[in-house]
Amino acid sequence: MYRSKVSLTESHSNWKNARRLYATKKIIAIRREDQSVWERRAPFSPNHVRKLVKNGIKVIVQPSNRRAYPMQNYLNAGAIVQEDISEANVIFGVKQVPIDQLIPNKTYCLFSHTIKAQESNMPLLDAILEKNIRLIDYEKLMDEKGQRVVAFGKMAGIAGTVNILHGLGLRLLALGHHTPFMHIGPAHNYRNSSMARQAVRDAGYEIALGLMPKSVGPLTFVFTGSGNVSQGSQEVFQEMPHEYVAPEMLRKAAEHGSLNKVYGCEVRRRHYLERADGGGFDRAEYEEFPERYISTFSKQIAPYASVIVNGIYWAVNSPKLLTIPDAKHLLRPANTPWLPTSVGAPALPHRTLAICDISADPGGSIEFMNECTTIDTPFCLYDADRNKDTKSFKGPGILVCSIDNMPTQIPRESTDFFGDLLMPFTFDIIKSNGDEPLEKHDFNPVVHGAIIASNGKLTAGYEYIQELRKAHSRSKCSEISKMEKNVLILGAGRVASPLVEYLYRDKSVGITVACENKELGDTLAATYPGVESQYFNAIESGSSLNELISRADVVVSILPADLHPKIAKLCINQQKHMVTASYMSNEIKNLHDDASNAGITILNEVGLDPGIDHLLALECIQEVQDLGGRITSFESFCGGLPAPEFSDNPLRYKFSWSPKGALLNTLSSARYLSKGQIVEISEGGELMRATKSLDFLPGFNLEGFPNRDSTHYSKLYGIEDANTILRGTLRYSGFSQSARTLQFLGLLDREPHPSLHSRGPEITWRQLICTLLGLEDPNMFYDNLRTTITERTGSDYAVDVLEELGLLEKQTVQKYGSPLDTITHYLSTKLALGKNERDLVILRHDIGINWPDNRKEKRGVNFVVYGDVNGHSAMAKTVGYPTAIATKMILDGEIQERGAILPFAPEVYRPILQRLRSEGLNSTESSKFL
Repeated sequence: MYRSKVSLTESHSNWKNARRLYATKKIIAIRREDQSVWERRAPFSPNHVRKLVKNGIKVIVQPSNRRAYPMQNYLNAGAIVQEDISEANVIFGVKQVPIDQLIPNKTYCLFSHTIKAQESNMPLLDAILEKNIRLIDYEKLMDEKGQRVVAFGKMAGIAGTVNILHGLGLRLLALGHHTPFMHIGPAHNYRNSSMARQAVRDAGYEIALGLMPKSVGPLTFVFTGSGNVSQGSQEVFQEMPHEYVAPEMLRKAAEHGSLNKVYGCEVRRRHYLERADGGGFDRAEYEEFPERYISTFSKQIAPYASVIVNGIYWAVNSPKLLTIPDAKHLLRPANTPWLPTSVGAPALPHRTLAICDISADPGGSIEFMNECTTIDTPFCLYDADRNKDTKSFKGPGILVCSIDNMPTQIPRESTDFFGDLLMPFTFDIIKSNGDEPLEKHDFNPVVHGAIIASNGKLTAGYEYIQELRKAHSRSKCSEISKMEKNVLILGAGRVASPLVEYLYRDKSVGITVACENKELGDTLAATYPGVESQYFNAIESGSSLNELISRADVVVSILPADLHPKIAKLCINQQKHMVTASYMSNEIKNLHDDASNAGITILNEVGLDPGIDHLLALECIQEVQDLGGRITSFESFCGGLPAPEFSDNPLRYKFSWSPKGALLNTLSSARYLSKGQIVEISEGGELMRATKSLDFLPGFNLEGFPNRDSTHYSKLYGIEDANTILRGTLRYSGFSQSARTLQFLGLLDREPHPSLHSRGPEITWRQLICTLLGLEDPNMFYDNLRTTITERTGSDYAVDVLEELGLLEKQTVQKYGSPLDTITHYLSTKLALGKNERDLVILRHDIGINWPDNRKEKRGVNFVVYGDVNGHSAMAKTVGYPTAIATKMILDGEIQERGAILPFAPEVYRPILQRLRSEGLNSTESSKFL
């Protein structure tokens, strides 16, 4: 690229020489701005035109009643006002020109926004080349140091800071805090910047008087960069009582600063950029190899900034100031002592309240701002779930202003300021004759370096644009080819349907369902065209499973839990992410380092229980702790049940999938904390004697029993001070008694039984029951059999259970080796949820809270979901949807933690909960102070 080698002093000298040589025969035009209805700037003011006319230049001004300076002012300055500007050899504008209005063989001076091969402006560049136009871009008018000499940057900084102070007042008001900023309007409401500055000074006077509410806390303003934009921004900021602090002092100002002033911090590249390998910052190296550097802004600066004013130039391949994951971390509800609360004033949701992105580079340094705001709609609330709300100042998120033409809000000053900078180069530019080759012109280096195109081709310094376009095209083609992110779902039970349905909404996601019962997969494929169905046997599969995994970006396993470690190892080998709704087993936990080293995420426990129970618990616990409360007890029960009208069987239970897990759970051991004491229940059936009645929903007749080891959740949930921690399973009353009967009869024995060998003689259920009870004559009279069973079990209830389940009938048993596997298969049909029946999910958290003022609260969280008749069951929805949401978050890069993980990070569980609520899966809370 052509580099400037002359000083500005030499440029002024060239201006004088050029003026004498060329003034008498040159005609220029100032075109009408039509890129935006708000655009009121011009490249020259009437005063500039007067100077040009005085030096013999004919100036044609295209009429516009929108321009900040009236047409009469230009007429008085000696300009000719007319629509036709074709007589001019050089046409000056501010923003891009509509393609159909480009006049061939002319020289155009404007901000073309083409130097980064911006896709939206490539048609304009093509038209410029086709029409043999010489294009001079103001953005590339640079001095010998490579600094821009003609720009609106300072004006953008002034307007942007006025705007964000205006927005800050509205945002704080919506959050419940009246502040002095309420009296600052948007920049375009003022006749000039002096009036805007006075409004800022007035607000500053009130701040100095101590009128900022204590509930807001010290306000810190971070300015990125030190160029014209930053300087303009800081000039406005300095109208308030202020104190500057170094970046390393920013946290102290945020925590302990005064409310009678605001704090400023100018942040340069060396403060937040460091080598990815080894740290440190070297400016020369960074400018040549920006890809070697990472940004620490989100960790070292942003958490302590109330307002971020971003004015840095962002180049492709440079580290971003704030990424999408950074924003999630930044927008987590505050857990910091320096965000005060007071009676009647709610706490701020997080430290960072607003961002003024004056750079307005979509997807650039502020990654999540992929489109600019406008003067019509200057603000949006961006939340951690990537939603943008432009209609309200109330709600979650951070207020963002990213207008790409802020200087037009103070149009007269911007025109004056810009024209003053442009005038020293104007007479040199006027020498341009678009019909003649560029080589015949003797432009000074500043102007020459800004010529993008001439004589139908890009100039030498800008030929890279074509290569960049090709690279963008290749990248776009590559993105299109990779657009389809592939998900492999292993298993196709009921849970698969809502899982597929949710992922299917994004047409860029390819879905393959692989299962042993291919008919189930085929049904899903028929319901959701484009979904691929594959046969897959989890036990016998080898290379076929490897092949399936190799084509996926994320593997979702809804297979039995004991198969997950095998799947996880294959995913690690092929560097594919994995999601499962099951508990994280020790085998999976032991794969953490391998998964982390492979750069993949194995996300576990994102179903219902475990899953939604965690998410709701963590949401409540964190909210309490953020407000200074302490959790003293935590009891949770969760269960999937048939709707009450369909619970008419001895177990008061029906199965929407294989009942093996539910039956095995009755034999499990359990461990929990009760009033400071560890309670242990041994494996083998004692659990069913530890049930207790539950009355949190009086309309239901419920019981619950402990589930697994609850004690390790004290650390996982961050409630080490709690004296009671119990997580349990919820059922209708009567379940445990029936389960004890099945246990006593040996029907839940996991060991192989000779009578159930696949090659043995046929056996009926009555014969099997007699065999398990040690009765030698299975052909005894039925009444005698009933009496014998009552005597052996000590209860008539056992006979009722067996009769109602059909286990005393002479029906042939379908044998599966062990009594447990055999009864599992039988009950999966006998107690299956019918086609016209619906199920129910109930989740309950009881949380004891001690508040700083010694009040004691008992808070209840209820989560109740009914299934849809002939639609998704409640269990399918509450397992399938969170699993699908978590899978999508990994696909979209929202979850970047690697290794074997749980969904306990706020940037994970909060978005999942919010999206579940969008699906109609809501919880309710109750509260009682003791």
